Amino acid sequence: MDTFTSARAQFSGGRGYLASCTVGLPTRGTREALIADLDSAAAGRPDLAAYTNAVEKSRRSFAQLVKVSPQHVAIGSQASVMTALVAAALPDHAEVLVAEGDFSSIVLPFVHAGRDLQVRCVPLAELAGEITEKTSMVAFSLVQSATGEVADAAAIARAARTHGALTLCDATQAVGWFPVEASVFDAVICHAYKWLCAPRGVSFLTVSSELQKRMPSLFAGWYAGGNPWESCYGAEATLASDARRFDVSPAWQAFIGAAPALAMFARTRQHRLYDHSTHLARLFREGMDLPEPTRESAIVTWADDEGTAVGVLGAREITASGRAGRARVAFHLFNDEEDVNRAISALRP
Repeated sequence: MDTFTSARAQFSGGRGYLASCTVGLPTRGTREALIADLDSAAAGRPDLAAYTNAVEKSRRSFAQLVKVSPQHVAIGSQASVMTALVAAALPDHAEVLVAEGDFSSIVLPFVHAGRDLQVRCVPLAELAGEITEKTSMVAFSLVQSATGEVADAAAIARAARTHGALTLCDATQAVGWFPVEASVFDAVICHAYKWLCAPRGVSFLTVSSELQKRMPSLFAGWYAGGNPWESCYGAEATLASDARRFDVSPAWQAFIGAAPALAMFARTRQHRLYDHSTHLARLFREGMDLPEPTRESAIVTWADDEGTAVGVLGAREITASGRAGRARVAFHLFNDEEDVNRAISALRP
């Protein structure tokens, strides 16, 4: 059995579920690991070593997914907290360029940084062309939550390098179906509860060597220590020398569930996931006579101000979502052409 087929077999449900862009479905491995941990804890045998092992296994799997070394990966629990950490690396009054309508967690930490950062919003398609010598950082989502639009990340990174600007890429709506190389950017944020099918409370931040020099360990706690179990008390603890110095204390049970899911995705060819998801999205667009996007996406959206389309799909036991006056459907590895046909039939009987 190839890795893609075995990954699909890890899901016991998924028929009619077209909302991975909202929250992913747990794998069989995740469910089994969480139940086993709860049973062990309830019996008076919580396993602290297993918790640490799950955190570090998750870090390694994510590093493999985005093609960097684990030494460049910090762990956390929310995207907004990690954005705030990156914002702390900027000087007062620095210009931050963001995409109009981007997800709040990648924008608001800059707006409310308390240091009068100059946040400038432009359309996503114009982001690369709007970078100037005055721009200190470009922050954007690789795949837009509200529309499914895929950014021209290569052009943005290239323009940022030309003008000496740092780059922050939120890959929450990408990693798991879209191949991502984190080394292209100074920082990549990913919350794993969507396309990576992990429990909520597991997020990652990749940090370039240059950004590591500029970014303070603003949220340093015991787990940011060079040896976390020896960094639990006092002010003398030595922080880790790599990106682990930016770790926050892990949500243990969440990582217990995340570790098998992340390992599964790390084993699966990313281009196979991309081809599968975008193929289904393309079939849905064709069946609905929706326009082709500039760049292929696993998320399809269309105008639905009253939520009619989402309601129609729900009445047929098809789970979709609505954001910013648009209906959204998302196609992941557990979906197939039957899901596409059922959704089209519901919307165009």
